[in-house]
Amino acid sequence: MSRYWIAVASLEHVQKGMAEGFAQVCHGKPGPLKNMSEGDWIIYYSPTILFGSKEPCRSFTAVGKVKSNDPYQFIMSHDFIPWRRDICYMDSRKVPIEPLLDSLHFIKDKSKWGFPFRRGCFEIMRDDFQIIAKEMGII
Repeated sequence: MSRYWIAVASLEHVQKGMAEGFAQVCHGKPGPLKNMSEGDWIIYYSPTILFGSKEPCRSFTAVGKVKSNDPYQFIMSHDFIPWRRDICYMDSRKVPIEPLLDSLHFIKDKSKWGFPFRRGCFEIMRDDFQIIAKEMGII
C-alpha cells in the first residue's frame, strides 16, 4: 500500500533533483527517506525560488514515485554528504498552494498554513495527495 509524502525545498533544488532523478530532504538527513518505500509518492512544495532567498514560489513543484533502491549517501563536498533516494518524476505542472488551502486536510489552521511545512518532510493522507496531484495534472 502506497504512502504519500510532502517534501520541502526551493524550486532551484527541486529542479536539480528532477534533472538527476533523486529526492533529498531535511538538509540531507536520512530519516524521512528511510521511512519511504518503493511505490510511495512524493510531492515537493517550494516556498521560495532560490535557496536562501526570500523570493516566494509558494507552489507544489514536482511529483514522483519512489524507486526500489534504499537511501544512499552522495558526496557533494568534503563536509556535506547528504542522503538521497532515487525518484521517478512525473510530467506535471507547478501549482500555487493558496487556491488549495481550504481543501487540504493536513493544514489544520488555515491562518497559519505554512506551519506544517516547517517539518521539511512529512506524510499526508491519500485524499490530500489526490487533490494536489489532480491540480498538477497527473491524475
